[in-house]
Order: sequence, then C-alpha cells, then structure tokens
Amino acid sequence: MSAKRFLSGDEAFAEGVRLARPQVISAYPITPQTVVVERLSEMVEAGELAAEYVHVESEHSALSCAIGASATGARTFTATSSQGLLYMAECLTYASGGRFPIVMMNANRSTALPWNIYGDQRDSLALLDHGWIQVYAENNQEALDLALMAYALAEDERVQTPVMVNLDGFALTHTYETVDVPAPDEADAFLPPYRTRNRFDFEHPVNIGFSAGPEYNRYFKHREHCDMLGAADVVEEVERRFACVFGRQYPGLVEAVRCEDADCVLVALGSAAGLVRDVVDALRAQGLRVGLLRIRYLRPLPTREIAHALGAAKVVGVLEKDVSFGAEGTVFTNVNSVLQQAGMAVPTYDFIGGLGGDDITSAQVEGIFRVLLTSQLAGGDIPRVSFLGIDSPADAAGAKGAN
Repeated sequence: MSAKRFLSGDEAFAEGVRLARPQVISAYPITPQTVVVERLSEMVEAGELAAEYVHVESEHSALSCAIGASATGARTFTATSSQGLLYMAECLTYASGGRFPIVMMNANRSTALPWNIYGDQRDSLALLDHGWIQVYAENNQEALDLALMAYALAEDERVQTPVMVNLDGFALTHTYETVDVPAPDEADAFLPPYRTRNRFDFEHPVNIGFSAGPEYNRYFKHREHCDMLGAADVVEEVERRFACVFGRQYPGLVEAVRCEDADCVLVALGSAAGLVRDVVDALRAQGLRVGLLRIRYLRPLPTREIAHALGAAKVVGVLEKDVSFGAEGTVFTNVNSVLQQAGMAVPTYDFIGGLGGDDITSAQVEGIFRVLLTSQLAGGDIPRVSFLGIDSPADAAGAKGAN
C-alpha cells in the first residue's frame, strides 16, 4: 500500500527515483540539488535500491557517465542545478542526439554572476534548444510522480528522448509537504523494466555515437524534432496509465484554470502557479474574470493547448523567473510564438520576477491582473516587459489593491 510521508521536494523526488529502480546513478552534489543524491546514496547503501552509485568528479562527468550507462541499455539517473547544468551543456546534446532516455532532475537556481544559490529558472530555460523534454513541477507530490512518469515517457519507443524534470530551488526542493509515496508493486505495475535496441550488443551490433556529414545530418535532426513533437501524445497516454494505477490525474502538457471565460489570463511555470491560482480564486470572488494557464511541459512546446486555453482572453500576461538579456523573458517569447502561429492578435505583457530567489508576493500577482485588466478595458499604456520590484506597474497596482 502507498504511505503518507512528510517530505521535501528533493526527498520526494528521490523516493520517485527509488520506485523507478534505475540501475546506474551518477552523482555530483550542488545546492539545492544535493539532498536528492544524498538520499539515493543512503537507499543504495541500505539495500533499498539495487543500483550502481557512481560519485563522479563533476557535473560534466555525471552526465557523461549517465550517457555511457544508458548506451549499455541501463536505466540511468542524475541530477544537477544552475552552474552544474551549464557545465553539462556540452553533454546534453550528446544525450538527446544519441536518443538516450536519461532522466535528470534539475533544481532550478539562479546563474552567476552575482553568485547566488537561490531559485529562478534561468538555468533550464537557457537550454531549451538542447533536445531534452522539459517539465516543471508545481508541488512535491507532482515532483515524485514526475520521476516515474519521466521514465515512462523517455523510454517509450516512439520518444527515446531524455527528460529534464525541473523543481524550483528551495521553494520546492527544501520545503516540506505531505506526499503519497506509492508502494513498489504499484510502481512496478506502471513502469516495467527498461528494454531497448539502442544499446551496445555483441550479438546484435549497432552503431552508436557516430558522425554524420551534411548529406545525412539533417535526417537525424529532423527525426529528433519529429519525435519530440510526437512526445506530446505520449505524455497524455502516460498520464492516463498513471491515473489508472495510482488514482492521481494530471492535466497533460498544460493546466488551464478558469480560462474558459477569462478576460485576462496569466501564464506561469512551476511553483509560482500555486500562488497565481490562489489569487485567481480571490479575484474571481470579487467578480473579476481572470484565469491561470500553467505550462507543465515547455518542450515539446504545447502550441495547440496554449492557443486553446488563451482563446477567450482579451489580454495575456506571462509571469516568469527568467530573462533573455537584451530581449525579453524566454517563456514570453514562446507564448508569443504560439499566438502568432495561431493567428491570435491578443495583447501580451511580460512580468519578470523571482530572480535570484526574490519573493513574488500575492499583492504583486494581484497587481499584474489589475494592470492587465485596466489595459484591456481602458486602453492603458503599460510596458510590454517589466521587472517586478523595479519598474513594473504591477507593484503599485498590487499595493493599491491590497489597501
């Protein structure tokens, strides 16, 4: 039977990995990811998890080790954060191009300089183009469940693509919630042992890690792209199977909250969506038609689902913990691309906050909604991109609304 436990996000994810039964774990500690690999080392030492635990000398080596293990047909796991993820960047494309279904947890954390150990999402969002499926957890239960679902997705023969599961640093990794931990037999029923033909095999030799010149390279990249797009349908299938086994239903690539009749919708990733959800409920109680669109999977980009969820909106805001310097927020760029492809002319505004772990308050989120509604109803002139706490009209609007 499943058991209720009081776990941090790191601990919850480690429990999910234990239930997935990886055969090789490559580990290098970095705050705020360290607790994940610490707990897994304890599980291996105690005999709770039969895995080869490899304590490597760097994050680059951690992913290199995972690639090598995956190439032998082993289920593999690693984890990292921030500068560690950036140090892995060279290896990310080897893993995705080699079609190795590695699962990696990334504890979202600010990147240097200035040096900062707290959470924003600039690390993972800077690497969207490296061929990994990217999914963002809202809470610790989802983190645990995604550890299992990520393997089911990555290892599907139609996908064969590595998955990066992102948890907001400290906001999830180091805060505690009551989490339902499945029983091992339930997990085994959901996730069978890994089998693949994409492996070293003396009896049936295959070519792995080869070169491809200009006349052939495009075919591999096109196939990689198409399979990533096709992973969207597999996400839905995996989540239906997960619901049948565990009784918890997830909404797919995105979660639309009260968007059907919303004049104004705010888009968010990760744990910030929980805050936006509470503000949406409060403003709905005041008669304001607002909604939340939580993007769970940013790769593959859920173009159809985003366009559908924003179809009734008269104005759209994006709240994100990221900025592409000299341009705008990366999530904002992706949302605008979806709307342009769908031929939707809805006005959009970007609100950048939470950088370096800065607190995003409910007053600021309320201010975002009030500014957007004012812009939509009265034609107000507001900046297209603004930073919360510095130059955003949402700060003043939130303070006024709170009074």
